[in-house]
Amino acid sequence: MRTALLQSSGHPGSVAANLKVLQDAAERAAAAGARLLVTSEMFLTGYAIGDDVPRLAEAADGDAADAVADIAARHGVAVAYGYPERAGERVFNAVQLIGADGTRLANYRKTHLFGCFERDHFTPGDHAVVQADLDGLRIGLMICYDVEFPENVRAHALAGTDLLLVPTAQMHPFQFVAESVVPVRAFENQLYVAYVNRVGPEGDFEFVGLSTLAGPDGIARARAGRGEELVFADADPAFLAASRAGNPYLSDRRPALYGPLAES
Repeated sequence: MRTALLQSSGHPGSVAANLKVLQDAAERAAAAGARLLVTSEMFLTGYAIGDDVPRLAEAADGDAADAVADIAARHGVAVAYGYPERAGERVFNAVQLIGADGTRLANYRKTHLFGCFERDHFTPGDHAVVQADLDGLRIGLMICYDVEFPENVRAHALAGTDLLLVPTAQMHPFQFVAESVVPVRAFENQLYVAYVNRVGPEGDFEFVGLSTLAGPDGIARARAGRGEELVFADADPAFLAASRAGNPYLSDRRPALYGPLAES
């Protein structure tokens, strides 16, 4: 499945402007034959929006979700986008997957919050594995810091995730996560990982780009630079099946030995 990675910080603070960026990216992605477009973490509003988080947060089925669904259906491309989700009095750092027909397929809430900013403004999610089926692949959802916990990605592997989407806001000086950790996660768990970052300065942060789609062989199929960019790569089910058949990591596991790893 051809996948488009939208490496962009958009226009922090303006949902309307970011929807225009998404619209343009969806048009370009569809023209290039992509079936899926993935954005960065908190793409819809911007990441470093501080006390505007409550004001800009919307329900998973709110007006912004309807606008994204319209973009997806108009161009025939599924869209996974990061946004702040309001649910009653709580706000979650979330990613939603919309199908190419505009149907809401899955919504994931970030389970591991990073730093004071996130812990001050968001509630952590409670479900580590959220999935949906798309074009013959099982899609998993995760956000940024979540992928740095090996237990999280292994849970997806055991649940059958084929392509793990990770909208992210990876900042300096942690670029080694994009460069090294993400390809290793893909290899050790025998799945594809699409890691899609923000770029440039934003508030107190400097985002490093380097978005990638890594394969189950640990090799990056695409790697963005440090600027705004739309890059493409394929998640190949046949290659994934062959890689899993040849790599014994999952079948050689000894779960009875791992119990203490889950203890506090």
